[in-house]
Amino acid sequence: MSSKIFVKELKDHLNKEIISSFLVTEKILREGAKDFFIRLKLADNTGSVVGNVWNNAQAIAEKFEEGDVVQVKGFIITYKAQLQITVNKITKIPPEEYDLQEYLETSSKDMNKLSDKLFQYIDKVKNKYLNQLLTTIFEDKEFYTKFTQAPAAKSWHHNYIGGLLEHTITVTGLCDYASHTYNADKDLLLTGAILHDIGKVFEYRVIPNIEFTPEGRLVGHIPLGDNFVADKVKGINNFPQDLLMKLRHLILAHHGEYEKASARLPQTLEATILHQADNFDAQSIGVQQLKDAVTDDNAVWTEFDRLNSRYYYIK
Repeated sequence: MSSKIFVKELKDHLNKEIISSFLVTEKILREGAKDFFIRLKLADNTGSVVGNVWNNAQAIAEKFEEGDVVQVKGFIITYKAQLQITVNKITKIPPEEYDLQEYLETSSKDMNKLSDKLFQYIDKVKNKYLNQLLTTIFEDKEFYTKFTQAPAAKSWHHNYIGGLLEHTITVTGLCDYASHTYNADKDLLLTGAILHDIGKVFEYRVIPNIEFTPEGRLVGHIPLGDNFVADKVKGINNFPQDLLMKLRHLILAHHGEYEKASARLPQTLEATILHQADNFDAQSIGVQQLKDAVTDDNAVWTEFDRLNSRYYYIK
């Protein structure tokens, strides 16, 4: 196998042919105007890049699947301000010949510091029932390992290992700030912020690439999170039902709109703040990731954001 060229190094090979290995995180065979082509997303632990197979696509498509690590021979180009690989040859690599960790994109943040911050926020929750709930959930080492590995999304924001913890810390920090500015129940708001996306632990599988689990696709992280929290509360004696109702509302309403898969509209001050904090971080990081993906120094706009139907100006 040739020496590895990482995604972050591809800009140094513009208009040159490369041979390197990547994880296939997306593979779509499409019919174009003249013939079939393959649209690929290729990744390693430094990022991801689009690849296109224009020639002999149907035959090549049969040689590998999403989740495979492949050796790619191709030409590095720019298209709409982003690097792409025009792929000429793909060879599947046997699992025993690579270390999968080289190909799994991970949060750039220090995970130990993020973990410390999470438990600092838990310590700030003085309500004994809420604190006991958080402690019960996050001191389960097996569960916590899954939580720290989970992404916060498949594509739009924090879509990498550790993304859920990173997103949770930022949202909780925003809610902590808001609790000093507005007359909100701080303990409830912090608990809701910490737990709002807990269902994503069950919504996605991470290895070898981020994909929905069957229950993630059929049920979704909001009901999964609500059920998980309601179930954990059963092990806490005399947990106030009114408090549980308010906490469940935070989880069920954090997407803010029915059109965005929210189970409920925010109907408390705490739910309103949490929705805004969640959306603030998700949208800001989503735009930041689009900006970071631009590799052409002369580019004026990012790639088109299909979720929000716009480009972003970067000059």
